[in-house]
Amino acid sequence: MSRPEFDLIHWIRSQVRDREPVRVGIGDDAACLRPPADRDQLVAIDMLMEGVHFTFPDATPEQAGRKALAVNVSDIAAMAGEPTAAFVSVALPKHRGAQFARRVHTGVIELAEEFNIVIAGGDTNSWNGPLVISVTLTGHPVGPRSICRDGAKPGDWLFVTGKLGGSLPTRHHLTFTPRLAEAKKLARMVELHAMMDISDGLAADLDHILTASRVGALLVADQIPLTEWALASTDGSSPLQHGLSDGEDFELLFAVSPEEGERLLAQWPETTPITRVGEIVEAAGCRIRYPDGRIEPLSPIGWTHSLDAEGQ
Repeated sequence: MSRPEFDLIHWIRSQVRDREPVRVGIGDDAACLRPPADRDQLVAIDMLMEGVHFTFPDATPEQAGRKALAVNVSDIAAMAGEPTAAFVSVALPKHRGAQFARRVHTGVIELAEEFNIVIAGGDTNSWNGPLVISVTLTGHPVGPRSICRDGAKPGDWLFVTGKLGGSLPTRHHLTFTPRLAEAKKLARMVELHAMMDISDGLAADLDHILTASRVGALLVADQIPLTEWALASTDGSSPLQHGLSDGEDFELLFAVSPEEGERLLAQWPETTPITRVGEIVEAAGCRIRYPDGRIEPLSPIGWTHSLDAEGQ
């Protein structure tokens, strides 16, 4: 008698191979990892839901699976880390069938191979609801320590990678490449004081760094790098508002000393651009300076997860 869940697990197992630090992966009661000695261990967890983080048919099943792993790789990159092993749990809609399930996992597996990540376990269930994917990703820092949000200092320069705005309408959120290579290069070139990825929007995520570091910031409006879509948008929001609040950009936001910032601007070797967007100040809160010289408070606008009944 066919057992679809076990058929899927056997198929997934046939598509992946164990390697360090995974001693035992899919197929046993638990995975067995042997992490490097005397190294921080990083763990990132994200749950993505159909109707919230992706929709069909805008996304393909492969893109949904890919994004579920990619957002976790972005979190490990934000800690200046190297991802190692992923655990993928999926609630599959019964009405979409076995081929749909394989396509979702194909998206996960292909991105895992791209970043040398072992799919080491997880869980598979089916139900009458939408697709839900939860990924747990382990890793370790590429340098001597993890880079957290709480180390920004007054006088630091603030940088972002890439360009901001319009990730959802352009479907960039389904196809983005996590800035893992850029994070590794940054960790090896300079002393990073604080870093995180931009998932909820520049203004909202910068607020997390400011709160953790107990500092403030001054952004410079005309230095914030905007995508072509944001610059050409005619939806009623300004290009700057898109860059500050759209979210799902998955770029890096980081703080370094002015001396390190100068060196980065002079020697940055990657094709992904980095842009200085402001600086850290002592006074709490975030402010933004406009081209005409005005300085105004900037609230942490961006994506929020509602927990009330209407927002669920």
